[in-house]
Amino acid sequence: MTELGNRLKEARTARGMTLDDLQEVTKIQKRYLVGIEEGNYDMMPGKFYVRAFIKQYCEAVGLDSEEIFEQYKSEVPAIANQELPDQLSRVRTRKSLSPSTSKFMEIFPKILVSIFVLGAIILVYVLWVNYNNDNKSSGSPEVKNEDNVNYGETKNSPLEKDKEKEETKEPEEKTTEPADEESKGTEEEPELEQELASVSNAGTNSTYELKNTDKFLLKLSSKGETWVSVKNANGKSLFEGILKDSESKEIDFSEETEAKVRIGNAAATEIYVNEELLEYSVSPTKSTTQTVTIQFTKPE
Repeated sequence: MTELGNRLKEARTARGMTLDDLQEVTKIQKRYLVGIEEGNYDMMPGKFYVRAFIKQYCEAVGLDSEEIFEQYKSEVPAIANQELPDQLSRVRTRKSLSPSTSKFMEIFPKILVSIFVLGAIILVYVLWVNYNNDNKSSGSPEVKNEDNVNYGETKNSPLEKDKEKEETKEPEEKTTEPADEESKGTEEEPELEQELASVSNAGTNSTYELKNTDKFLLKLSSKGETWVSVKNANGKSLFEGILKDSESKEIDFSEETEAKVRIGNAAATEIYVNEELLEYSVSPTKSTTQTVTIQFTKPE
C-alpha cells in the first residue's frame, strides 16, 4: 500500500465510511476504490481515470485534491496529451446551406420589413380611434342634479321635521338580553403541541416518535462537513450526498410514516423536526456514524 493510499484510507475511516458507502457517494466501482488505496493503478482503464477517481475520492472524504496531487505527485501518474480521445480535438466544418435555405434567407429580411410596416399602420389607427373618442366624450354637456336641493335654511324642510321628532321622542329603555348559555359553556380547544421523544436506541441506531402534529418537515444542517443519506419507510432514497459547512437540506415527510437518516459525521450534523432541534440519544462524540429513525403518527 502506498503513502497516498494510506492517507486516503485514514480520511475515509475517520469519517466512519465503508468502501460500500464511498461507492454510493462517488459512483465509482468498489474494485477501483480498493485499487486506489492499494496503489494498484494498472487495473484502471487509463491514467486519466486514475486522477479523476482520486479527485472524487478526496472530495468524498473532505480532502483537497489539488493539495493531494501536489504532495504525492511522484505516486500519481501524469496525464499525456496523447491519451485524450482524438474526437475532442477535431472540429467539424459546417455544412453548406441547401438551395431552399438560401432562398429563405434572401426573402427573410423582406418579411421582417413587411411585418414592421403593418404593425406601424395598426398602431396609428388605434391611436387615431382613441383620440376621436376622447374628443367626443369631452364635448358632452354636463347633467345637472335636480335632486340636490338645499333644505338647510327652510323651516318646513324634511331635515327640520326629523330633528323635531328626535327631540320629542322619549328615550327607549335599554334592555339586556341574557347571554346564550350554550355560548358561555363552549370553549376553544387548545392547540396540540408536537411531541418528539426517543423510544429506543441500540448501538449506533436510535428511534424517535413524532406525535401531536399533522406536518413533518425534516431539516439537516451541517456545521462542518458531513455525509448523509435519507430514506422513507419503503427504503426509497430521498437524498444522499455531502453537506458542506453551513449547508442544509429540507425534506417534507408530511405524507410519509417514517424517516431514516444515516449520518457519517454526527458531531457536525444538526437534525431539526418542524424547527425543533433533535437531541441525539447516542452521543456524537462517542459515535460519529449513526442511524436515526423518526416514526411519524398523525393525529386522528
